[in-house]
Amino acid sequence: MPDLLASAVDAASVAVDTRAAVPPIGAPALSWRDGEILRDGVAHRIIAGSIHYFRVHPDQWEDRLRRLAAMGANTVDTYVAWNFHERVEGDVRFDGWRDIERFIRLAGEVGLDVFLRPSPYICAEWSNGGIPFWLSGRVAALRTSDADFLAAVDAWYDELIPRLVPLQAAHGGPVVAIQVENEYGSFGSDPAYLAHLRDGLRRRGMVEMLTTADGITSDMIEHGSVPGAMATFTFGTGVAKAVELRRHGDALMCSELWGGWFDHWGERHHVRSAASAGGTIEELLRAGGSVSLYMAHGGTNFGLWNGANHDQVLQPTVTSYDSDAPIGEDGTLDEKFHALRAMFAPFHAAALPPVPAAPRRQGAATAALDRRSSLSELVSSLPTSGEVSPRPRTFEELGAEDGLVAYEADVSFPADATLTVDGLHDRAVVFLDGARLGVLERDGETSLPLPREGGVGRLVIVVESLGRINYGPYTGEGKGIMRGVMIGRRLVNGWTHRLIPHDAPAATSPSADPAADGVAVASFDIAEPLDAWLAFPDGSKGMVWLNGFLLGRYWKIGPQETLYAPAPLWRTGRNEIVVLDTDGLGATVEIREQPSFGETEEFIGS
Repeated sequence: MPDLLASAVDAASVAVDTRAAVPPIGAPALSWRDGEILRDGVAHRIIAGSIHYFRVHPDQWEDRLRRLAAMGANTVDTYVAWNFHERVEGDVRFDGWRDIERFIRLAGEVGLDVFLRPSPYICAEWSNGGIPFWLSGRVAALRTSDADFLAAVDAWYDELIPRLVPLQAAHGGPVVAIQVENEYGSFGSDPAYLAHLRDGLRRRGMVEMLTTADGITSDMIEHGSVPGAMATFTFGTGVAKAVELRRHGDALMCSELWGGWFDHWGERHHVRSAASAGGTIEELLRAGGSVSLYMAHGGTNFGLWNGANHDQVLQPTVTSYDSDAPIGEDGTLDEKFHALRAMFAPFHAAALPPVPAAPRRQGAATAALDRRSSLSELVSSLPTSGEVSPRPRTFEELGAEDGLVAYEADVSFPADATLTVDGLHDRAVVFLDGARLGVLERDGETSLPLPREGGVGRLVIVVESLGRINYGPYTGEGKGIMRGVMIGRRLVNGWTHRLIPHDAPAATSPSADPAADGVAVASFDIAEPLDAWLAFPDGSKGMVWLNGFLLGRYWKIGPQETLYAPAPLWRTGRNEIVVLDTDGLGATVEIREQPSFGETEEFIGS
């Protein structure tokens, strides 16, 4: 599978292996005692904000970090997404976009401490909660003491942790705290698993302060905590409850104070006012607490990295992770930013860095989308994957991380027959001999009628994963056709599979009928690479590539209406946009000067 994220980054950013160059060790930067965090024996407040390196183009890392420092934070908080680094088992990458060491060093150069959250599981509305799909495809007992799961975690930590050790404050680096696990108390009850992670961090050389993070219930704190790590909280509101639940001796800290919220397709765009978010933060600071704002800068679920929730039905997360953060998806600074800057300024001995200038954007423009092939034609042009299988194979069995897989079989069917997909994860477009029969959805209609007269034909079912579940008991759930396909009560056997690659579909000859599904191409001539927002006003449900880089998805059900296209992905001169729409192509693509996240609603988080 092509690694578009790595190829999008200049080769100059390739990571340098510093694992052998560990300077002499000093004392850890932070500790806690008698309800306070101490730095060199003096009371200290962590004033942090979350920025995820994997959601920001690396050419923009420094800019976003500087905006965070200007907001008044003294610390940047980031998860480490395991599946972002090890997409193929055993091929662990720390180059290009995955150069976590470079991100940490940049934070230190900007003057920020770093709070690292390298749990095997991160949630974060990120695909599979950060756990690689190849692991969840074979291990059922994720986030437990299961031997196979721990073996994979240990192998990952053997690659990751030695890179982080020399970046700790005790070695002269900016890392001052490390999280052991993430909101484990809302998931499981395996203290041996938490102890294994804690001991694994220490054994590999992590000496800085350890933490855990859980919601504000006694049950969550009980099952999510581990001796030797300071328990912290996650909430939108609830400072008084956190004070009540704080364990003896622990300092009061909210590791995720939700200043905004993420969005699911088909819902409204969630916002939280500056007064609401600021009120909770001010209450926490008055109570003597430390804070990490989640998110300070949300960034983007580029490609197909978005996760999904499951609450009776699947709830896939949109491409944008703007999260109504004070530092917007393109770096725009809003009212919330300025309110927090004023609130955080008294916690600094010196004046805060100046407020950075607003980001520059490309001017509005429109280009026609030229249709090149139908979805059915695209599928038929791709090679089959492996031999014929009696039953449809899952994405995991096929080695498909996400995206689209086409299932094909020759079928015969009687008059008035019905086709049913049993265990559809998540959405499918169905064809018979190239003719489109309809769309099926896992939480909607999973059956459709075949031609009334009966007959024979080539059945093609193009299945799309809408996002791997990132939170709760269904984390790690598989994708594809999980059980089988039936005509009436009879299972269909004899399946071949085609994987639709994540790189941009090749352009062929122009085709008529722009309203149909399939592949289309547009181009823009750009004088200067600047940030832009792309919109597909007549499109139905598609994936979008800019100069070969998969930006993400659009869907007419909203709320998100524009896709962020950062300046480093553009080039001077001709730029190509490729769209693959499974439901119905629009006629144009637009560059807009402002984002549109859809109709809003005030939301505090839950």
